[in-house]
Amino acid sequence: MSIQHLKQSKPETDRAEDDAKVRGTVEAALADIEARGDAAVREMSQKFDNYAPESFRLTRGQIEGLMSKVSARDMEDIKFAQAQVMGFARAQRDSMTDIEVEPMPGVILGHRNIPVQSVGCYVPAGKFPMVASAHMSVATATVAGVPRIAAATAPFKGEPNPAVVAAMHLGGAHEIYALGGIQAVGSMALGTETIEPVHMLVGPGNAFVAEAKRQLYGRVGIDLFAGPTETMVIADETVDAELCATDLLGQAEHGYNSPACLITNSRQLAEATLEEIDRLLAILPTAETARASWEDYGDVVLCDSHEEMLQVANDMAYEHVQVMTDRDDWYLEQMHSYGALFLGPRTNVANGDKVIGTNHTLPTKKAGRYTGGLWVGKFLKTHSYQKITTDEAAAQIGEYGSRLCMLEGFVGHAEQCNIRVRRYGGRNVAYGTAAE
Repeated sequence: MSIQHLKQSKPETDRAEDDAKVRGTVEAALADIEARGDAAVREMSQKFDNYAPESFRLTRGQIEGLMSKVSARDMEDIKFAQAQVMGFARAQRDSMTDIEVEPMPGVILGHRNIPVQSVGCYVPAGKFPMVASAHMSVATATVAGVPRIAAATAPFKGEPNPAVVAAMHLGGAHEIYALGGIQAVGSMALGTETIEPVHMLVGPGNAFVAEAKRQLYGRVGIDLFAGPTETMVIADETVDAELCATDLLGQAEHGYNSPACLITNSRQLAEATLEEIDRLLAILPTAETARASWEDYGDVVLCDSHEEMLQVANDMAYEHVQVMTDRDDWYLEQMHSYGALFLGPRTNVANGDKVIGTNHTLPTKKAGRYTGGLWVGKFLKTHSYQKITTDEAAAQIGEYGSRLCMLEGFVGHAEQCNIRVRRYGGRNVAYGTAAE
């Protein structure tokens, strides 16, 4: 086995120092919001976004005014993308059925899939207005049947971004707030004098938003723990360096700390991709951001075989995994830790991000080992129920329950079973003893 790093990202220890600074900032900000409510939110919005209107919640008139600024072509594209996302979400929802079974006569067991009652959807709009994120969170929550959907997005260049607001409104948001960053997710989760708290937070964001969601988890639910965008390209000699380099840099432009990794069994492709990345960085308009990500968080891993490539990919568990090989379906069958797969050279992460229909809010930082991404099921809670309908079943289950409770030393538990044995089975079980 020979796995070589032709280029390696900066050590994890450096990233840990950055994380610690973010953690302290977020902790203080959330405490301030909890203590001072709207006043703290207003100060943060003024400080970070130079935006402090009388009310952060947009009125119907404001929403319509902003939507009127969206061109007909852009509106058509937004509606097309939402149709794809909602169509796939409906298919996923249809796969989730309520069940009821009778494992023995008189015993009914079942579960129901119930929507979360309120959700706060965060849609980034600082550096880039993330129109697509509104489809992924707001529209998907609508398909799930969430009764109250609050959506927040940072003001962009002095006002809420019209396209983002249009996507939120068309997606089904009941409340839209022009708020960004910690103050947005903090106010939706904790509540203020003017913002009712929600039960769940979803949506991507910068390091501060991600950390705020982490610290708020438990008080509210969250979709997943997400960090900077991660992109992996798994490629062999069947594709060329330009395709690999384009797919790597296309996601590296998200931020200065967006990891991008090439895994290949072709030295020629690896070296050519490194050269092609340098060429593209000289002409890419967003090269300043993409170059910072590539220099500090870029990896090129050279393996001897597809088996080694698979091992490295599963271990790294990246968010986006672009597979371009002579055995793409083999990777589909063998990959077990990732956010989403993009199979074949005709497919790309940007399509997944914006329009194809799958959700782009995905696990990062190896969270793909234990969770998938945001989907309609994240907005649904599966609740079980049980019912005993006959005296015979009540007595029979009660006998087993009585003995098993006493086995563990729970006498009060056992009496819950015993009283049913007495009443419905006509058996005289001595108090505090196991049914025979």
